[in-house]
Amino acid sequence: MIALLMFAAVCCAAPVSGAIGAYVALKTGASDDGGIAEGGSAADIPARMLTAYKKAVQQASQYVPKCQGMRWPVLAGIAKVESNHAIGHGIATNGDIRPKIYGALLNGSGAGGNTTAVADTDGGTWDGTAQGERAVGPFQFLPSTWESTGKDGNGDKTADPHNADDAALGAAVYLCGGGRDLTQRSQLQAAILQYNHSSAYVADVLGWITQYKAAAKDPDLKNITGTVRTVIEAALSQRGVPYSWGGGNANGTTYGTCCSPSGKSGTNIKGFDCSGLTQYAYARAGISLPRVAAAQAGAGQRIPAGLGPSVLKPGDLVFFATAPGRDSTIYHVGIYLGSGQMVNAARPGTVVRLDAVNTMSGYAGGARLL
Repeated sequence: MIALLMFAAVCCAAPVSGAIGAYVALKTGASDDGGIAEGGSAADIPARMLTAYKKAVQQASQYVPKCQGMRWPVLAGIAKVESNHAIGHGIATNGDIRPKIYGALLNGSGAGGNTTAVADTDGGTWDGTAQGERAVGPFQFLPSTWESTGKDGNGDKTADPHNADDAALGAAVYLCGGGRDLTQRSQLQAAILQYNHSSAYVADVLGWITQYKAAAKDPDLKNITGTVRTVIEAALSQRGVPYSWGGGNANGTTYGTCCSPSGKSGTNIKGFDCSGLTQYAYARAGISLPRVAAAQAGAGQRIPAGLGPSVLKPGDLVFFATAPGRDSTIYHVGIYLGSGQMVNAARPGTVVRLDAVNTMSGYAGGARLL
């Protein structure tokens, strides 16, 4: 499988060192502009792709009954890195993806890290060329791997790697192997390493799986009351709203500005960046915050990074910096929910959602205003 070249950037109008690492390999040509699915908890995944992931989890037990721990965030983590969930391509009701997603021809040219020629195995049936092999579909299977792994997930009696249901089911079966327990991190790592033999790839996919697991859980607010609940509910009410660099303020969403460190403009996107979201949520409780994340660190009682995130309480601001310990380098802020989760406007191409605190790099402590 060949991964998609993607670039990640984060808010909030301050220098950025990096967010979740992007695995750099052969570019398939899919867009990295993000996408919004209904439901909010997995709002950066097109709804039809999310359906395919969940369907594959249910079907996988027919082929690998001993497999444990196969959940949709595992498949979403793979597909995010491989094709960015096929965003930029049409996905039909039956799961067919058009235009088809092709990786670079593996001819040893050196382009994109392609240093080893791979001989053709399918006569171009799946990859459109008999001149060699190239990875195909949203899960970027090589035709030779698909030949032994491919499954019919949509019931049309054809196992097609360019079909979302088929590809997701094939990936689930492949990752499960002979019956792995994917709840065990070592076995999950082994499964991902089998998919692509690269430690950088494994780390990237694990980061996305962690993020999607956090996003799949709704927070428990039963013991949260008063102004803390007001702030958290205000932030949660914005799940699914697009990220916009420089967007949002105490009154709600706004069009953003140009441009993020990666060159993404918010001028045509009405939404929030990270500090715009926190400013809005706290304003609902009558609390005024400065506009940018680094300045917000000076509000309220500062919680040092050295104490670790376990001391955070629901409603706290949680910060991330390029050089933790130096508040001038803070580049990101979220609102802590408890149980290691935060409400997060992460970066261009995403939407407001739930994330694990450790999704972002450079934990820099928090601030308590409530």
